[in-house]
Amino acid sequence: MTATYDEGTIITLNWQEHIRKRPGMYIGKLGDGTAADDGIYVLLKEVLDNSVDEFMMGFGKRISVEIDQDKVFVRDYGRGIPLGKLDDVVSKMNTGAKYDSKVFKKSVGLNGVGIKAVNALSVEFTIKAVREGVAKAVFFSKGIKTGEKDYTGLEEQNGTIVTFVPDPEIFKKYHYINDYVVNMLKNYTFLNSGLTIEFNGEKYFSRNGLRDLLEENMAHDPIYPIVHLKGEDIEVALTHGNQYGEDYYSFVNGQHTSQGGSHLQAFREVLVKTIRDFYKKDFDPSDIRASIVAAISIKVEEPVFESQTKTKLGSKDIGPNGPSVRTHVANFMQKELNNYLHKNHEVAEVLLRRIVESERERKAISGIKKLAKQRAKKSDLHNKKLRDCRIHFNQKNERNEESSIFITEGDSASGSITKSRDVNTQAVFSLKGKPLNTFGLTKKVVYENEEFNLLQAALNIEDSLDGLRYNKVIIATDADVDGMHIRLLLITFFLQFFPDLIRKGHVYILQTPLFRVRNKQKTFYCYSNEEKEKAIHKLKGNPEITRFKGLGEISPDEFKHFIGEKIRLDPVVMKKHESIFQMLEFYMGKNTPTRQEFIIENLYVEKDEVA
Repeated sequence: MTATYDEGTIITLNWQEHIRKRPGMYIGKLGDGTAADDGIYVLLKEVLDNSVDEFMMGFGKRISVEIDQDKVFVRDYGRGIPLGKLDDVVSKMNTGAKYDSKVFKKSVGLNGVGIKAVNALSVEFTIKAVREGVAKAVFFSKGIKTGEKDYTGLEEQNGTIVTFVPDPEIFKKYHYINDYVVNMLKNYTFLNSGLTIEFNGEKYFSRNGLRDLLEENMAHDPIYPIVHLKGEDIEVALTHGNQYGEDYYSFVNGQHTSQGGSHLQAFREVLVKTIRDFYKKDFDPSDIRASIVAAISIKVEEPVFESQTKTKLGSKDIGPNGPSVRTHVANFMQKELNNYLHKNHEVAEVLLRRIVESERERKAISGIKKLAKQRAKKSDLHNKKLRDCRIHFNQKNERNEESSIFITEGDSASGSITKSRDVNTQAVFSLKGKPLNTFGLTKKVVYENEEFNLLQAALNIEDSLDGLRYNKVIIATDADVDGMHIRLLLITFFLQFFPDLIRKGHVYILQTPLFRVRNKQKTFYCYSNEEKEKAIHKLKGNPEITRFKGLGEISPDEFKHFIGEKIRLDPVVMKKHESIFQMLEFYMGKNTPTRQEFIIENLYVEKDEVA
C-alpha cells in the first residue's frame, strides 16, 4: 500500500513541538544521566552559559546552583533580563541579546536557542528577573506559558533566576550525578578566574585558571612544574606525567569543547613543531605528546560550532578581521613556549628525558606490536571472542552514541547476552577466565597477553581513542566475589594503559537483577534486598523467589529486559582528586595486610545474601 502524499501530509510544527519532537537537534543525545554529556546536563549548561556570559561582561561574580532530585535552580547576580522581554527570550526562537556583538562580543550562546530548549523539554520551567527592586516571573510547562507574576518593592539583588524540572516523558528514569555537575561547574570557574559558583552549599573558585584545572584533574604528579602561559584571547597550561596516553582539555569562550576542534588540532600540531625547533631534533610526534596533560582556552568572535551542544569548534578564524585559529595558536605557542624553555633549563632537561624515554619504549615494543597484530588477525577474535555489532559510526563517520560492547566472562554468560542483544548496536567480547593483574606492568604486556591484545584490537584503541568503535564499554560480570574481582582487573587494565576510556566516561558496569519475585499474574526483577522485600509485599501470599547467582542463570528471553531500554548502567567515575597510581597500589598492589584490614573494617553482609 502506497502512502498518500498531498497537502494534508505537510504540517508545520510550532517551536515547542519541534524541539520536543526532535530534541537531539538541540541538545544532542537524551540519556538518563549516567553519562556526562547526557541531555539533562546540557539543559543545566544552557542555563549556566547565560549566567557565565553575564560574568564575562563584568556583571555578577557569583552564581548559585541547587539540584534537589529532579528540580534544578540557577541564580546569577548579573543585570537581570529586561523585564519587558523576559517572556520572549525563553519562548520566541532566535530572540536574544547575543546577536549584538557590542554587548556580548565573545559569548558562548549565539543563536538564542538554548534556553528555549530547556523550556520546551521541562515539565516545569520558571524564569524570574530582578532589576532595581522590581521583578517579573513567567511560568511554563513543556514550553507552554501557564502564568506570570509581577513584583515590586523587592530588596533582592539584581539577577536572573531559572528553575526547571526535566520532562520524565523525554528523559526516561533520569538522575543527576553530582560528580558530573561538580566537574562542569569547576570548569566554569577555571575558565573564569574570580567567579564563584555555589552548588548545594559547596563553593568553587579558581585563582590560577588552567593551572588549577590541571592540578585538579591530574591523576599522577607532573614530572615538571605546570607550564602556564597567558596571552590575548588565549591561555595554555601543560605538563607531562608518567601515565599512558594524551589528556587534553579544550575550551572556546568558556565552553568546554569535549570533542576538540580546530583549536585543539592546531595546538597538538604546533606543540610538536615548537619542541622539535627548540631541541633541533626531528622527534616522532607520538614521543613528544606521550603522557602529556594540557589545557587550551581561546576566545573567538562569533564562533562556529559543529552542533548546537557546542562540543567541537569548527571555526577557522579568530574573528572577521583576525588571523586563522591555527595562526593565532602557532604565533602564541612558538613565542611563549620557546621563551619558557629557554628560561627554565631544568624543565627543558626533564622534558627531553621524557621524550627520549617514550622513544625508547616505543621502539622496544615495535617488534612485539607487529607480531601481536598478526596474531590478532589469525586468532579467533571475530569467531569466538567477539560477536560484533553492525553499526559503529553514523553517516558523518562519528561514533554511534548507541553503540556498546559487553565484556563478559564464560560461555554461558556471553551466550545469554549474545542471544538477547540488539545486533545493530550491541557487541559482546568473551573473556577466557580471569584477566591478568596489570598493575605495575609496562604496555609491553598489552601485546604479549593474548586476551588484552585481542580486547585492544576489538576496541580499536591502540593509538588513541579516536578510533574507539563503541561509545560504551560495559563490564558485565556476575555479582559474586569472582565477578567483582574480574571487574577490578579490567578497570585496572584500563586505568593503567587506557585511562582516557574512564576519564572520558566510556566505561560502565552492567547491573543485573539479584532476584526474580513472581506469582502467576506478575513478575518483579529486583536489584537489591530492599526491592525484593517490596515486591514480596506487593504480591502478597507466597510468591516464587529466585536468586540469580550468575549471568548464565538468566535466560536470553529475560536478559532482553536488562540490556534493552531498561538497562541499568553504573558509570565508572574517578573522582578528580584521586591518584590512579595510589588507588591501584592500594587495591591491586602487594599491600595485603593493609587491604585485608580495609576489607574487614568495611565488610557488611546481608543475612539472606549468605549462601
